[in-house]
Amino acid sequence: MPRRTIPFLPDQYYHFYNRGNNRQAVFFERENYLYFLKGLKKYVRGHVDILVYCLMPTHYHIVVRVRQTSEAPTNGMTSEVSKVPESKAVSLAMQKFGISYTKAINKRFERVGALFQGQFQGKPVKNYEHLLNLCIYIHANPVKDGLVALPEEWEYSNYLEWMNLREGTLVNREFIQENFGTPKEYRQLVMNYIKTRDLPDEVRRYLQELED
Repeated sequence: MPRRTIPFLPDQYYHFYNRGNNRQAVFFERENYLYFLKGLKKYVRGHVDILVYCLMPTHYHIVVRVRQTSEAPTNGMTSEVSKVPESKAVSLAMQKFGISYTKAINKRFERVGALFQGQFQGKPVKNYEHLLNLCIYIHANPVKDGLVALPEEWEYSNYLEWMNLREGTLVNREFIQENFGTPKEYRQLVMNYIKTRDLPDEVRRYLQELED
């Protein structure tokens, strides 16, 4: 299959997601979630600001803002990413990240073949309203799917960082303050969505397309 290189534009917002092959699990134990997050830091964080993430048993969601220039790698990675145009570096980094995670899971569980349903998807966020509602939807996902009763009970998202309940590094606090105010204000927005499932029609249609 030819390598896909999506041109990700600086200062633009994107929604990265993928699901398990045949909608099967991609995370099987706690260590898998943590390994995925380590890989996200190693391969991808140098190219984007990670705003929102949520890892679910069968899929993941990540919202990012592409940086103007990538940070120099400090983790022993090859210079392959640095040799491509900046607009394609994000795509290449995500591809390397996905391959690395799949290899690790296949080795850990003595399995072979594809783990994910094709290559990752990277959709541009259409507008400001879409961006804000996507953040809320992603953080509410574990409650919506019945995994926990409250979003702060799910360890594998950065909602705890948004609430100032955990000192993680995959978060952008300036983005939170500028767009949502205080943790209390944001929590109210998330809980309102959990209670009502109310989203703008455009966002609802977009999310429905992801399920198809």
